[in-house]
Amino acid sequence: MDLTFGKEELAFQKEVRDWLKENLTPEIVGEIKVGRNAYMPKERLIDWQKRLAKKGWLCTGWPKEFGGPGFTTTQKYIFEMEMAKAGAPGTSPFGPKMCAPVIMKYGSAEQKARHLPPMLNSDLIWCQGYSEPGSGSDLASLRTKAVREGDFYIVNGQKTWTTLAQTADWIFCLVRTSNEGKPQEGISFLLIDMKTPGISVEPIITADGNRAGTQEVNSVFLTDVKVPVENRVGEENMGWTYAKYLLEFERGGNPYSPRLRSGFERLKRLAQSMPEGEDSILADSAWREKLARMDIEISGLEMFEQEFYSKLASGQNPGPLSSMIKLRGTEVMQQVQEYAVEAAGYYAQPFPEQRAWNANVEPIGPEGADVLAPRYFNGRKMTIYGGSSEVQRGIMSKVMLGL
Repeated sequence: MDLTFGKEELAFQKEVRDWLKENLTPEIVGEIKVGRNAYMPKERLIDWQKRLAKKGWLCTGWPKEFGGPGFTTTQKYIFEMEMAKAGAPGTSPFGPKMCAPVIMKYGSAEQKARHLPPMLNSDLIWCQGYSEPGSGSDLASLRTKAVREGDFYIVNGQKTWTTLAQTADWIFCLVRTSNEGKPQEGISFLLIDMKTPGISVEPIITADGNRAGTQEVNSVFLTDVKVPVENRVGEENMGWTYAKYLLEFERGGNPYSPRLRSGFERLKRLAQSMPEGEDSILADSAWREKLARMDIEISGLEMFEQEFYSKLASGQNPGPLSSMIKLRGTEVMQQVQEYAVEAAGYYAQPFPEQRAWNANVEPIGPEGADVLAPRYFNGRKMTIYGGSSEVQRGIMSKVMLGL
């Protein structure tokens, strides 16, 4: 395997770096540095995504026929790595990276024409309506019900842990349209405008120290929501098939290794930047061994992701490889966050109440130490959402090992 870049790839790398110098504004970078979770004000998010869209780099995984850049596997890797190195914010994945592949494969011509261009241009923001109270990893037990009345479905139920629903324009939902047969056989896939009467969003406040309005997750309540039948993707009661297809992109379509590599480098800098008079933890051989193991873990994940990109580029279904990437990516990310808190020591302790809400109080310790604990707490969920680590291991043991 040749992992060196050729002339064209080096030229593309320079193009990405030059673009970042021009478009990654100090305001965006500053917002990312103090962020405790994935929340970003909608205006800022759209501004960033519009910049990417103008360059043709917002929907990097899309094929050219739908307006994507047609990146090679190596270009995709270079792009993600340079974004991570520069500290660039992520983009909202729910439309372009998760819902779009389902529409491309199973949607009608009208749905493709209506929904894909706004995703490509960042005109609309999406969120995901999968999990419900009591129906997380056991997604087939969902109870949000859609009853057909003529040309509409009347939807009633609740979705929970809905990431950034407060900023979303549309939501794609799994709903129950039949109670006959196996639970998986009565689910449909609906696209719903968040402005539809009967939809309400309530914040879920978590341990990362954010107020309502800057929360990451929400509860979404649907009460007698009228959804046109034309907003159903594919066939009625076939939503489980589409949901599983989408999860392959949710679990493996968002590369972990570039941001892990960037986080690992920040961790090493943090370990060396303790205040004067305090020893660096790198003087401890046990700490150096932990960092070496982490370096190996990230390198292994990079290889998995290269294989994932190669399968997509050749038109293959990534299959259980998505579960492998999701499993290891989230677990190693949690390790990075945990080690960062450990490296900063008492400088990373959860901040007092007045510091949590008072921006005038200057944090102490190494730069960025005040956000390490909130990010650590927030990151505990990574091995649960998108299918827990236990679920991923079950998938791999069944599909890959035949157990």
